[in-house]
Amino acid sequence: MTRTRRRRLLLVGGLFVGLAAAVALALTAFSQNLLYFYQPSEIAAGKVPPETRFRIGGLVENGSVRRNGDDLMVRFTLADCEASVPVSFQGTLPDLFREGQGIVAYGKLDRSGNFMADEVLAKHDENYMSPDVADAMKDAKGVSCMPTNMKPDIQAAL
Repeated sequence: MTRTRRRRLLLVGGLFVGLAAAVALALTAFSQNLLYFYQPSEIAAGKVPPETRFRIGGLVENGSVRRNGDDLMVRFTLADCEASVPVSFQGTLPDLFREGQGIVAYGKLDRSGNFMADEVLAKHDENYMSPDVADAMKDAKGVSCMPTNMKPDIQAAL
């Protein structure tokens, strides 16, 4: 093999190694930034590892909202058809947040099973519900299990 061919081979080999390293770094960064959606029943079943950031969606149970008078800490329960999860949030809630409301929250599950939210999003009008929350509010047969006074047009959301 001549000296020129050996240089070309080393250059091509180096380019492949560099490209493989760049792809590996990009895939690692991408996988670390994924934000999965879980339903309260999946969390209650233990399918979510603690201390992992994810989204949760469901309805705020009636009578579950508790506020501290001294600070912005709010505790409530988020439920789907089968289970409920306690949620704690430190901050200002959206104006549309209320009991019986469909919401999506971002945060982590602590070791005791309490969801520590760092962001809470409420639906923007009475007829829309996030497709993720709408799916969470269906039982195993695909039938909506939402309370009758909270049945928006789910088909419009899908």
